[in-house]
Amino acid sequence: MTKTQQTQQTQHTQPQTQQQRDERADYEVVVIGGGPAGLQAALTLGRVHRRTLLLDSGDYRNGPAEHMHNFLGFDGMPPGELRAAARKNLEAYETVEVRDVCAERTSPDGDGFRITLADGDSVRARGIILATGLRDTLPEKPGLGELWGSVVAQCPFCHGHEMAGRPVAILGAEESGAHLAGIMMPVAGGLTALADGDDVDDAMPDGVRIRREPVTGFARTDDGVRVRFAEGDDEEYAGVLVTTGFTQAAPFAEQLDLKVLDSGCVEIDGMGRTSVPGVHAAGDMAHTATEAMPVASVLTAAGSGLVAASAMTAYLL
Repeated sequence: MTKTQQTQQTQHTQPQTQQQRDERADYEVVVIGGGPAGLQAALTLGRVHRRTLLLDSGDYRNGPAEHMHNFLGFDGMPPGELRAAARKNLEAYETVEVRDVCAERTSPDGDGFRITLADGDSVRARGIILATGLRDTLPEKPGLGELWGSVVAQCPFCHGHEMAGRPVAILGAEESGAHLAGIMMPVAGGLTALADGDDVDDAMPDGVRIRREPVTGFARTDDGVRVRFAEGDDEEYAGVLVTTGFTQAAPFAEQLDLKVLDSGCVEIDGMGRTSVPGVHAAGDMAHTATEAMPVASVLTAAGSGLVAASAMTAYLL
């Protein structure tokens, strides 16, 4: 064997260096999702000069919300303003690129991943951070969806204070409805459980009024929401809190064969790492196995994006 042949054989058998792996990828990291978790992840990666692509489909779980609350320094800001400010921040980092396009497919590709985009393009990255969120499923009641994010909401920490001192309704007789009522007891001027034909006698805390008739619809008023019933008079409330169901907003957990918890969310460890090396997840689409469900909060979503990006930086090393 000649010296040249020996050199070529050595080049083929030696493990790739980090630089060689990076050069094979279009980006070191692709962040999928342009909400607070994805934006913070991109910012964190930009701060350490990692070649990052942020894909923003323009679809956000809190998109219908008029304002966001319980976020230190930004209480009451419309969610769109926070996203715009975060995108402006990213402009200062040359290694971060933002594209307003939906990712359609993710798949393993050698020692990295291939991401196919809705515009027909595809990119390759060494790592992926999923921040695609959840999609809420509301009870099928006329008018409820149109009021979602304003006078109809899920989280008392995010929306309860704006209903303070006024009558509030809780839609749902299940245990979670009783939990919402318990949180709102010191806030509301009066609580009514909308049983919608179910039995809630043993579920609701003392002091909660119960309307047992089936609910037939919801309508916006000047100062709140009017609830219509199958029998009896309509009633007006400052707002209605409701427990929703939810599903993954994107198909990537299934495509990448990630471990999913009973809640329907992707399982992660405390650093945002999923069951597949090189794939991290942030925001309310994921939580650890010790938690029953994710915390639906802009602040915690952003924090989880920072953690997942920090762990991704370690993975790239």
